[in-house]
Amino acid sequence: MKKKIVCLTLASMMLASGLLTGCGNTPSTTENAEAEVQSVGRTDGKTPKYVFLFIGDGMSYPQIQLTNYFVSANAIAENAEKVTVDGEEQTVLDSRNNLNMMNFPVAGSAQTYDSTSFAPDSASTATSIATGNKTWSGSINVSEDFSEEYETIAEKLKAQKDYKIGVISSVNLNHATPAAFYAHQASRNDYYDIGLELIESEFDYFAGGALLSPTGEDENRKDLYAAAEEAGYKVVKTQAEAEALTSADGKTIVIDEHLADSDAMSYDMDLQDGEWALADYVDKGIEMLDNDTGFFMMVEGGKIDWACHANDAAATISDTIALDNAVAEAVEFYNEHPDETLILVTGDHETGGLTIGYAGTDYDTFLQNFNNQKISYAKFDSDYVTGYKENKTDFDTVMKDVTELFGLQAPVTEAASTQQKDSADMHPESENDGSLVMTQYEYDKLREAYETTMSRTGEEEEFGQDEYVKYGSYEPLTVTITHILNNKSGVNFGSYAHTGLPVEVFAQGAGQELFEGYYDNTDIYKKMAELTGVE
Repeated sequence: MKKKIVCLTLASMMLASGLLTGCGNTPSTTENAEAEVQSVGRTDGKTPKYVFLFIGDGMSYPQIQLTNYFVSANAIAENAEKVTVDGEEQTVLDSRNNLNMMNFPVAGSAQTYDSTSFAPDSASTATSIATGNKTWSGSINVSEDFSEEYETIAEKLKAQKDYKIGVISSVNLNHATPAAFYAHQASRNDYYDIGLELIESEFDYFAGGALLSPTGEDENRKDLYAAAEEAGYKVVKTQAEAEALTSADGKTIVIDEHLADSDAMSYDMDLQDGEWALADYVDKGIEMLDNDTGFFMMVEGGKIDWACHANDAAATISDTIALDNAVAEAVEFYNEHPDETLILVTGDHETGGLTIGYAGTDYDTFLQNFNNQKISYAKFDSDYVTGYKENKTDFDTVMKDVTELFGLQAPVTEAASTQQKDSADMHPESENDGSLVMTQYEYDKLREAYETTMSRTGEEEEFGQDEYVKYGSYEPLTVTITHILNNKSGVNFGSYAHTGLPVEVFAQGAGQELFEGYYDNTDIYKKMAELTGVE
């Protein structure tokens, strides 16, 4: 299947003001949202029979806008229009909505706090989206005192409407976000028990990354894949088998053949020709789930979050595009069933404190620089950094790989670079030209990170504040490379963790009007439940 970005009509986006008023299970916004549902109503009289819910993990407005601007920057470069301003020739910027999700006719915003934090985690936020309830960070579909389990929108549609259900993720299928649609656990880390609940769900189609801890901590426990087969699932682990699947195969678990870091799917930028991307699993899922009664499909772009944690902007962009290509598959289905289909695209929280803009580039961005990155941080770690440590590779040799894979270049000479730095100190704007030739300051930072990487044994239990601020929990060499490339491109990250930004909610299809405005993430569930008529 060819990757694609489909451009639809221009989006009309609306953002209403709202106030966050506490962290209880019944926020004040809930009553307002319920009143809104009653007042808005299903004005078109349509009930969605086919529901797609796309969740970009860690994807908020910065991730979407950066990706859109990156695509725009490449398009501008190919079709640049020039004008003369104050005697200087300048390129005319044109940032049309290049992403499918940005062209949906309705857009809203959802706040994301949970019972623990204003910077929540995926387990609690996915619980809010799936069930309409707040809970602690780290918990999945259980009450704050762990005495109650919450039934999810997917479980209700299966039990009450006999919908077929699909769960797809670019990360592990028993990771927090996909688990929030079928599991109920006090801890998101109980992967084996979550895997058992996956099997017990009787959902029809699972696809994506492998199951974590398939035998739990006890190797004598039954392997989850064997348990799934005993429960009537067809377990598929090769792409050829996945391609051959039909709806006649019944309940199916599809594990990506080309697993990467943490047994998740590869970052989209690391895929080899012919390897399935997220969109391919959605396309196959539509084929497997399509029926006259209806279906619900949750699709997670999980590695957007992982890339943002690692401050890898290029991988963030490519996996956001991958999610949008998956959205294109749903749009294609919608075009065939416009009166019966609802497509929602949202995020669970923002990750990384991503910002379009950086002190070192003032008012400029140079987003085309990201075209020079050929490999994700994770693949660079596994395919290169591991070898550097084993072979004690010298810095000059490492620097050749950095230039080849990320575009960053060493200063021509130390003297020339010092002269460049002195000039930049006097005229800071002179450095803001998007050049990928590093300053001596940047080069020294990279060498320091290389030395730190080479000195680490892997047995370190903790790092000081200085090292954490520089590198987080990531490989110092790798994260410093992406930091320098990000900053030279006019992009910056402020965290290695989650932040409290609201997330987008894009809607197209039957009942789309309910998703306008500013509301709590629990109201995403309430609006889906209202539209589909589940109790």
